[in-house]
Amino acid sequence: MKLLRFIPTILVKYFLRTVYALCCLFNKVDTNKITFASYRSNELKDNLAFVHDRIAEAYPNYKRNYLFKKFDSSVAGKLKYILHMVESCYHLATSKYFLIDDYYFPLYVLKLRQGVDVIQLWHSAGALKKFGLSTVGKPFGPSEQYLKHVKVHGNYSKVYVSSQEVVPFYAEAFGMKEEHIYPLGIPRTDYFYNESKIHLQKDRFYQQYPELQDKKIILYAPTFRGRSHYQSKFQLPFDVTYMANQLGDEYVLFVHLHPYMTAGLDVTESNFLYHIQDSYTIQELLSLTDLLITDYSALFFDFCLLQRPMIFYPYDLDAYQQERDFYYQYEELVPGPVVYDTKSLVNCITSKQFKFDEISSFQKRFFEYQDGKATERIVEHFIDNEIVFVQNKENSIATN
Repeated sequence: MKLLRFIPTILVKYFLRTVYALCCLFNKVDTNKITFASYRSNELKDNLAFVHDRIAEAYPNYKRNYLFKKFDSSVAGKLKYILHMVESCYHLATSKYFLIDDYYFPLYVLKLRQGVDVIQLWHSAGALKKFGLSTVGKPFGPSEQYLKHVKVHGNYSKVYVSSQEVVPFYAEAFGMKEEHIYPLGIPRTDYFYNESKIHLQKDRFYQQYPELQDKKIILYAPTFRGRSHYQSKFQLPFDVTYMANQLGDEYVLFVHLHPYMTAGLDVTESNFLYHIQDSYTIQELLSLTDLLITDYSALFFDFCLLQRPMIFYPYDLDAYQQERDFYYQYEELVPGPVVYDTKSLVNCITSKQFKFDEISSFQKRFFEYQDGKATERIVEHFIDNEIVFVQNKENSIATN
């Protein structure tokens, strides 16, 4: 019975292997081709966008190809995704570099040919909640039976992370050797060091929301809850009416959901509450934010670079720990007060019970660099190292 459950996955696996073998048979690896792929979004964004723009600027000779297809779990959506994976087989067979930012199924069922480098630009900074192979045996994670058929997070050549401290966790999650995981930074955080872009963005924002000129912005950004892409509508875990009455003169509340939370938010907007989803990137939203409220979202790692206050609201901590678990003791790690109800949350805000000293030490702990040059370092690392290797090989051949 257990095997029957995996038959569709097994059939797709061997179908993709056949397609990939044919692509390899009739095509060579194009050493000037880079493919950007994601199923988190239908467009180029976040880490991939920053790396893409750097390559376009510094290495214009590379041909850039795009595979963006946000996963749709309906029957029709799955059929379309199979066609997308067929296309990905061709580009995996012909690209010198294949860049992703999350789970990417075709990679895990293929035996890649030599000459292809898969670069994982994981969408999260730091490490808090467990992911990948660290969640095997947990309700959130893959089962041992599934891993027999799909080598989840296999085939990565290089992974880039924010600091040396988190390297062992990524090695565990991806089943990799630590020497292939490099603490060179998170590309999207370079935005926080670009004052001109931030200034232009603020001008655009206040043109759209002139009524917020004199307000402070609270951003509530909860983590994704659920398994894969299946979920119900998200309901805010606090009393918004009470918050508005207590905080509305000074603050507004922005809500930004995880990109996988496609079912949406079950609230009515007001002059205090705004649901902000696609009109601004997460870097832009964080740069506008005066106070961050989150639970287990890794966004607080990014936000610490701005040296602004944050409050943690893990209203379902015990359940979430059972479902997924953490790499650290949650309450000991987070650089801000932890509250569990609306009144405590409001009191924390009005009395300004923030922990700026903890934010500063947290930043130094989880970011090896704070210079706005993560993208440049990463791109030069995986491309220039390759150039040096090719040149050395050519010199060796000429000498012999």
